[in-house]
Amino acid sequence: MSWTFARRPFLIAGPCVVEPGDVLPRVAEKLAGLASRRGLPICFKASFDKANRARGEAPRGPGLEEGLRALERVRAASGLPVLTDIHEPGQAVPAAAVADVLQIPAFLCRQTDLLVAAGRTGRPVNVKKGQWMQPEAMAGALDKVRAGGSGEVAVTERGTFFGYGDLVVDMRSFGRLRAATQAPVIFDATHSVQLPGQGQGGASGGQREHIPALLAAAAAAGADGFFLETHPDPARASSDAATQWPLDRLDALLARTLDIWARAHD
Repeated sequence: MSWTFARRPFLIAGPCVVEPGDVLPRVAEKLAGLASRRGLPICFKASFDKANRARGEAPRGPGLEEGLRALERVRAASGLPVLTDIHEPGQAVPAAAVADVLQIPAFLCRQTDLLVAAGRTGRPVNVKKGQWMQPEAMAGALDKVRAGGSGEVAVTERGTFFGYGDLVVDMRSFGRLRAATQAPVIFDATHSVQLPGQGQGGASGGQREHIPALLAAAAAAGADGFFLETHPDPARASSDAATQWPLDRLDALLARTLDIWARAHD
């Protein structure tokens, strides 16, 4: 169940946050089936805490201990490797005891102590590009992880702020990120269609309908892997309800994306 970014293309997918009930096992079962049927490396993703909510009363998730127990159950039942975000240096070691991959959220991509702590665990680390940063500026972030000791790093494009409350994806970014960081580049299709702060109650809104087009473009433009948040009932999701992709439509979206990726790399 160990994970490497070396096998390409690959998929990181799952619900935004650890939720109660059967959401996690349903998503994991679907992803495990896709991985087996398509021979595709898939890593299950869910966050134990969403620490950067727009409002203090917004749902954040179950927290470190309960969230990691839930991920451990998913890992054991599905056979999939798992990924989760960390927000503070002290979370790195306990998270690495369960998760196969650690992820640094975009808003925290320059936090030196956090990046070094993630690297010291020896786990593969995915660093999301800050929404305000040019691709070349991410070289320093990944160097910090490598300095900590991790030999497996990746960087994720998730859109760049375009004025207030919108994001754009520059398809030149994939080549620029790879050249600057010497690391695999992932495209986060679901966060890239967010409309930050434009949802209800100050939460992020989104334009889910643009996900297929952006995935197709990223596959052709050189992304090494893809990141998709997916949920059985996005409207009822605890977080990012406007942008999570419906689980029952994932297979068709993935088939189209992988076909374009294969043609672009032929």
